[in-house]
Amino acid sequence: MVRLYITRHGETVWNVQRRMQGQKNSELTDRGRQQAALLSKTLEDVEFETAYSSSSERALQTARIIVGNRNIPIVPLDSLREINFGEWEGRNAGDVEKEYPEQYRNFWEYPLLYEPVGGESFDDIINRFRAALELLADRHDKGNILVVTHAVALKTIALIVEKKELKDFWSGTFIHPASLSIIEHDGTGWKAVKWGDISHYEHERAE
Repeated sequence: MVRLYITRHGETVWNVQRRMQGQKNSELTDRGRQQAALLSKTLEDVEFETAYSSSSERALQTARIIVGNRNIPIVPLDSLREINFGEWEGRNAGDVEKEYPEQYRNFWEYPLLYEPVGGESFDDIINRFRAALELLADRHDKGNILVVTHAVALKTIALIVEKKELKDFWSGTFIHPASLSIIEHDGTGWKAVKWGDISHYEHERAE
């Protein structure tokens, strides 16, 4: 059995500023680095075969902090990147909501109706992550694997693993920065163990 320990990157400057990040990058804050360090301590006794990270720098930086001085290779994958927000990337969420009120509302409340403005649709990211999970299952049939990705990405993984309908995309546990989710593959399919655990830093919960 292969077990994936999946986390979102730590808090970034754009998270604090409420900017839409997508596939553009923003540096981790001091708090974000601390979140990753606390997760690293929580996972220090887990023997990882390897680590896969979104190729976005904020995810790679988080992966490096979690791995620390352990001899664990970090493999960057474009397929683990966040949803592409197109014209929205780098912009303040409030400004996006004012300029694109219908699609902004659809993104968060009615994903079936969401039409991207130059970026990826929900179907696009679901197909991308379905392929990424298949790749990991093909490469590994046992052991523990660290995966560092993003918030919408993790919600996509949850939808695939739990076989949810798109209308229920945002249901379930909120995915905080550097939270821990675990899924397993026994050769027949994926099974969820936990979603979005932040017990390693709950005393300073991210907003």
